[in-house]
Amino acid sequence: MPESFELIVLGTGAGGSAPASKCRGAGWRVAVVDDQPYGGTCALRGCDPKKVLVGAADLVDWQRRMTGHGVAGEAQIDWPALMHFKRTFTDPVPAAREAALAEAGITTYHGHACFVGENRLQIGGAVLEAEHFVIATGARPRPLGIAGAEHVRTSTDFLELEQLPARVAFIGAGYVSFEFAHIVQRAGAHAIVLGHGTPLAHFDRDLVDRLVRHTRSLGVDLRTDADVTGVEHQSAVYCVHVARLGRAEEVDADLVVHGAGRVPDTDGLGMPDANIAADERGAVRVNEYLQSVSNPRVYAAGDATLPAGKLPLTPVAAHEGNVVAANLLHGNTRRPDYRGIPSVVFTIPPLASVGLTEAEARRQGRGVHVTSDETGSWYSNRRVREGAGMFKTIVEEGTDRVLGAHLLGPQADEVINLFAIAVRHGLTATALRHMIYAYPTHGSDVPYML
Repeated sequence: MPESFELIVLGTGAGGSAPASKCRGAGWRVAVVDDQPYGGTCALRGCDPKKVLVGAADLVDWQRRMTGHGVAGEAQIDWPALMHFKRTFTDPVPAAREAALAEAGITTYHGHACFVGENRLQIGGAVLEAEHFVIATGARPRPLGIAGAEHVRTSTDFLELEQLPARVAFIGAGYVSFEFAHIVQRAGAHAIVLGHGTPLAHFDRDLVDRLVRHTRSLGVDLRTDADVTGVEHQSAVYCVHVARLGRAEEVDADLVVHGAGRVPDTDGLGMPDANIAADERGAVRVNEYLQSVSNPRVYAAGDATLPAGKLPLTPVAAHEGNVVAANLLHGNTRRPDYRGIPSVVFTIPPLASVGLTEAEARRQGRGVHVTSDETGSWYSNRRVREGAGMFKTIVEEGTDRVLGAHLLGPQADEVINLFAIAVRHGLTATALRHMIYAYPTHGSDVPYML
């Protein structure tokens, strides 16, 4: 006989945590299953370990900017020691997460889950059944569909490198490639970014153009018109074949990393056997309550589902997990709220965005007042000698509501949260301008951006 539960959660990251813990707290019999180490992408293979590396690269960059201006000496990244430091954050997570689940009375399974019916799963030789399921399996690198794709390493592989190679090529010009390229360049190696089309498409074009210029000024070989057609392994070197401006080119690298986007990690779950509808990317099709449109037993959260208006970010997955938990416990009463969610590219300096871009506001036919300027000469940038700085704010005419903000510069990843509050709660530009801010801080620049 199959073992029975009231809820089975697939995935142990941000999207699945709230449904598992809150339903168990309400007395439900709950199980979780994961074919990866417990903890999810962000804690183990994404946000957290990446930010450790970014922090070291930022320190080195700041020291170099300040050399001759009150700071002497030379800071360098010790890559093996940095990896060791990173693992002090990631290594304890799986055991700690599993222990916490067990202490809460949640049954844990390891292995690949596959639906064998609308209410049944198979994990290895075990068959489980449940009244409800939550699919929170996250995302995986999208298939590249090129010759030699087996030679391309993932972002997970990059975050586990024991030694940093001298030349690292990144396929794609998105978050991963920009962030890792800045780390590589500050660590004394050479980064090559091979992107096709518009880089960082979610962000405001003017600020992206400014970041592109800054990135190239660091020595990063950033190509935004490069279509990678294949990768060859030649002795100890990888040869990346590129079609660029109608010409065939070759780029040599010691490591090639996938930075060309991700897709929902639902392949192999057997969703057709459970009557779980999915889109062409493999994302679970859900209604406004994050419930499967075809199998009401099933909900989805995080990168396993991609409804309109959503950004594939860890805080969004956590928000959706809480929505799903509420709907499981109390019926379909809560909907996700995607207003005012900030997004950051952790380059050095970071690029941050919230709300509408100028182009989006114009397409919607809104009357808006746009304010934009370079901030390299502002005190907050000058005192840390960071010349790459820019902002753009979008304010609705008539209502004075802040519709969007876009920042490039030191502490942009923190200051964007002030604008996120304004966008999410409909605050006006006047309200932000009249705030009394701690000074001198980067936050105290906000009134001058409006």
